[in-house]
Amino acid sequence: MTDTNPPVATQIGLASTEIPTAEPVRAPSPAATELAPKAWIVDMGLRWWPAIAFLVSAAMLATAHAFETFGKLAPCHLCLKQREVYWVAGTIALLAVVADRTPLAARVRRPFNLLLAAIFLYGAGLAAFHAGVEWKWWPGPTTCTGGGAAAAGDLVAMLKGGKVAIPQCDKAAWVFLGLSMAGWNALASLGFAVASLTAGLRDTKVAK
Repeated sequence: MTDTNPPVATQIGLASTEIPTAEPVRAPSPAATELAPKAWIVDMGLRWWPAIAFLVSAAMLATAHAFETFGKLAPCHLCLKQREVYWVAGTIALLAVVADRTPLAARVRRPFNLLLAAIFLYGAGLAAFHAGVEWKWWPGPTTCTGGGAAAAGDLVAMLKGGKVAIPQCDKAAWVFLGLSMAGWNALASLGFAVASLTAGLRDTKVAK
């Protein structure tokens, strides 16, 4: 009489015939999925920084002229000097945008960004100096701190009997959250300088 029961598999036999199970695929964490779009935005911002620098320079000039036109806040001597920085930065940024569409784009992109960094850094220093004059930390130019001579247009107005109020560099005409326009401009210019420098360093890494 034969044994009809199926043979019992031994532990060794099972081990040799077992099929390994695959590890479950884990989805990326929410932090990892959010990092990629942010990194892409930053990378694109640095790639097109000259165009952004042109826009922010134009926006800063428009804001200054709006305060003068609608807010009736006449600019002082140091205020006008700070505007000149944005005129120069905007011009350099526009030239960089045009050069980026030429065969020399790869060569001139980094020098333009580093030049913008130097210009914005100078603007930050000038604005910080102006803020220090307003806080009476150091003396300002005699042309706008009460000790300078009046301009020719002011003398004509005084001869006609008009009252002339020369804007003073050591008096903040507008303050928000404890900072004057010069103080806010110093922070903005410093941020623009850091962005320009970062864009220049990025161009160096891309070139390598």
